[in-house]
Amino acid sequence: MTSLSLLSASSLSVPTRLDPIQLFIDADIVVQLVMAGLLLASIWCWTIIVSFSMRIAGVKRRSSHFEEEFWDSENPEQLLVGKRKKDNPSARVAVAGLNELRKSTEAKAQPIDRDGIRQRVALAMEGQVAEEADRLADRLNFLATTGSVAPFVGLFGTVWGIMNSFFQIGSQQNSSLAVVAPGISEALFATAIGLFAAIPAVIAYNRFGHRVNSFESRLQRFADRVQAQISRELEGA
Repeated sequence: MTSLSLLSASSLSVPTRLDPIQLFIDADIVVQLVMAGLLLASIWCWTIIVSFSMRIAGVKRRSSHFEEEFWDSENPEQLLVGKRKKDNPSARVAVAGLNELRKSTEAKAQPIDRDGIRQRVALAMEGQVAEEADRLADRLNFLATTGSVAPFVGLFGTVWGIMNSFFQIGSQQNSSLAVVAPGISEALFATAIGLFAAIPAVIAYNRFGHRVNSFESRLQRFADRVQAQISRELEGA
């Protein structure tokens, strides 16, 4: 085989673009574990992102529908019976307030302590609002953890890969790019996967955190209106 054919064959074997799958296959076992863990974290993050987007949209829709019916109804307590209050934060907030009102007015003490009842109703609804916000944001902590930790995990894989590349230089006594470049590419790929997992997680966490806070404020405004209505009824009692 001539030197020209050898050069032609070697040029055909040189990759013309990055192949992520091949980089993963050729990487050291430690780097592979880092990449696999980051990919699993990224998949779980996107699962949370999609499911939370659908969940909060449905919760807002159901809460809006309930609140409209609640204020238009002549007998709001009938709306709180049965399945209507299930998976409906606004309904659960109203139930908390009305239940506390019923317990307080059923007490034997006379005369009725209107100020005490108002305070207990307010506390009951505020506690329920906080519980609804915590329940809605339950799985968002994983996004925050991934966003803060994933780059460092990827960096660990990169450091390990570069250390392995320097080991190859020493064992082969050859410092040419042909020896070093593949290991460094695999190592840097771990950092890239870490950023791929972290960036969407941070963006989603900040965005969803804002939406949870906004929804919590909306529930608190609804609770304030219910409390005002209860206060008017107590004054007329």
